[in-house]
Amino acid sequence: MNLHEYQSRKLLENFGLPTPKYVVVFSHEEVHSLITKLEGPEFVVKVQVHAGGRGKVGGVKITKDLQEIENFAKDWLSKKFINNQTGEEGKPVSAIMIAESTSIKKEFYLGAVIDRSTQSLVVMASPEGGMDIEKVAADSPEKIYKIKINKNKKNNFDIMPLANGLKLSSDQIIEFKKIVRGLINLFFEKDLSLIEINPLVVDQNDSLKCLDAKINIDENALFRQEDLLKLRDPSQENQKEIEAAKWDLNYVALDGNIGCMVNGAGLAMATMDIIKLSGGFPANFLDVGGTVDKERVAEAFKIILSDEKVKSILINIFGGIVRCDVVALGIVSAVSEVGVDIPVIVRLKGNNSEEAKQILSESDLNIISADELSEAAELAVKNSV
Repeated sequence: MNLHEYQSRKLLENFGLPTPKYVVVFSHEEVHSLITKLEGPEFVVKVQVHAGGRGKVGGVKITKDLQEIENFAKDWLSKKFINNQTGEEGKPVSAIMIAESTSIKKEFYLGAVIDRSTQSLVVMASPEGGMDIEKVAADSPEKIYKIKINKNKKNNFDIMPLANGLKLSSDQIIEFKKIVRGLINLFFEKDLSLIEINPLVVDQNDSLKCLDAKINIDENALFRQEDLLKLRDPSQENQKEIEAAKWDLNYVALDGNIGCMVNGAGLAMATMDIIKLSGGFPANFLDVGGTVDKERVAEAFKIILSDEKVKSILINIFGGIVRCDVVALGIVSAVSEVGVDIPVIVRLKGNNSEEAKQILSESDLNIISADELSEAAELAVKNSV
């Protein structure tokens, strides 16, 4: 689960990380009353959406003029923010953050992520702040400094590999260690999967300040993070994915035109790969899991068909725990109920697969049965043109 920037800043504050003062407005009428809580003369105004690159399309403004801030809020609130990260659908803007402007002497990058290979937390820092860290990693990997943190020894770490890489002064090293300790505590206590502070800056007083934060929370841990779950903004999420979650379907929207319905994440990935190898483009990742009944299959069809780009559907089910004939009956029933009018290619392997093929062939529906995955993928690509 992602957070808005203002929500991330609040978390940083709660764990002792220094940030500029800010207010959040949900209507332009609030600007004049709330901005009195800040010290000027200059302010940074940002739209609050789950997307980067806001400044490139006018979603960030630096100004001393209160009327400009009010006009900015009036123009953006209830409008959709659209850039290459959001796609054509865009994301609605329901909040504007106004922060005190900071005079910047230097910019750094500070982040933390789980390294599954070593089962540890990796804290990263780079003097290339304000830049895309992936680009820094690709072009100048030597400029990324790392330390590994064991959860059971999270207070026992050596800050110097990071501090030396950033060339911090002795006073700044003291501040930096406090920031990193707060970041580590925040990561573990709130079950984060990613935190990026970009940029971490040296301000006009030679002190460190966190200007921008991106925080992702592990969805699997939300059951014990009720306070964070309240911060969820469904308007920023893919509506198909939200609907899929209600039925315990794992769905991720993609850009292709071949809908996929598969049981098992690994098999779903393999199915998408072979569609690509066959010259096609998957429209989604959809794992129906181990319970492939009529109701869930019907909901899966509805979600897939809500994407107007989908021209054919490939169903790839391995009948291990679940019987293929039961799956076939569910597919036939769901196709009839939903009214699927595009080709459906079905590959069923495993328990009672022969009985399943017979059920599909006798259905008189636009269902094409395939024996092998490569054959099914080729048929899906052929029928998607």
